[in-house]
Amino acid sequence: MDNTEEKAQILHATSHYLYYPDEKNVPPYLAYGFRPIFLLLAPYMIISMLLWGLIWSGTINIPFMGNVLVWHVYEMIFGVLTAGTMAFLTTGLPELFPGTVPFIGKRLKYIMILWLAGRLSFWLIDVTGVYIAAVLNLSMLGWLIWFAKDAVLDKLQRHASLGYAMVALFIIEAWFFAAMAGRAQTAPMDILKVALGASVILILLALRRVNMEAVNELMEDKGIDDVYIARPPLTNLAIFTVIVFTVVEFLYPNNSALGWLGLASGAAILAITNDYILKDKFILNQPYVLYLSLIFIMLGVGYALMGLAILNGEIGNITHFRHFITSGGIGLAYLMVMIIISWIHTGRHLTSNIYTHAMIGLIVTATLLRGLIPFYQEYAHELYIYSSIIWTLPFMIYIKVFFKFLTAPRADGIKG
Repeated sequence: MDNTEEKAQILHATSHYLYYPDEKNVPPYLAYGFRPIFLLLAPYMIISMLLWGLIWSGTINIPFMGNVLVWHVYEMIFGVLTAGTMAFLTTGLPELFPGTVPFIGKRLKYIMILWLAGRLSFWLIDVTGVYIAAVLNLSMLGWLIWFAKDAVLDKLQRHASLGYAMVALFIIEAWFFAAMAGRAQTAPMDILKVALGASVILILLALRRVNMEAVNELMEDKGIDDVYIARPPLTNLAIFTVIVFTVVEFLYPNNSALGWLGLASGAAILAITNDYILKDKFILNQPYVLYLSLIFIMLGVGYALMGLAILNGEIGNITHFRHFITSGGIGLAYLMVMIIISWIHTGRHLTSNIYTHAMIGLIVTATLLRGLIPFYQEYAHELYIYSSIIWTLPFMIYIKVFFKFLTAPRADGIKG
């Protein structure tokens, strides 16, 4: 690399660090938003999923927790979502909106304490009460919305949809806690299904940005002379169908029209993979393109299978097929954000290897095992346990591969 190219690369890497705070003695694990989040999130995913598998299979029980199903779904949607969104926003907004001051050091530590307090309060909700959990968890999501206010107030509205989706999730979460406190008549699980639809929308919006950075970074490293563009119409159509499916499922869960809407949502999400077909270059043989495309495939298959179950009168199978969306699509989305940010924003090149292949393959395998339960009811107990254990293995691998990056300064010597 000549001096001009090296200077250009450094300028690109530091362009969103111009407003990095001048705080002294900041340890590497608090040097940027994603670092403490991923250090806590990976172990939390492992603990939560292993506990859930053991509880739901009947192996153990938690005596102080009344409704373990609500706990599991809430934590996998809101508990993990707030951490994942925080990592995405605290890393991405300083890059998208120069002038946004990164959260580091003491302020970052306090926000992480708030997230941990939210998790503990929900685990102990039957002991400490609904209102403490509501205040702590809504405060966390409220802070995220405040941090993203530049996106919402941006005159060009380039990324405002992220902010609007988060506001919708805040309203849904407040509605959920109102139901838990007996101040709303809606069943909490019905609200969580609405929250899942809103989460899928937020992930689709975030993936447009992740794809633009990751795929173009990959092509630049590989010397591929082309540009990847995530086209808004495809994402917007998928979002529209997911909204309609979510609303109809809430209002008319047994209506056969929901089956056709499931198929439409699946097709619309799968259509987003057309963005990977470039005019001049073939990139579908690139590992990260395959990794990212699997997110849309899992989401699309989940909605399509739910649609088919409804049309076939097999309503009871919807819960199993919904795991293609949650364990598969959303699980892969979290994992990919963690992997991509951990490579690029610790000053390294986006790299694929046996570890990244295994991580993606294990998520897919766990999802398939969970989705097979309707067809192998006699092995349901084993499939619950095996799918839970296998789903946690990628996050164990993540700890092995990436924790040393998260606890050390950037490899290129740049702050953050």
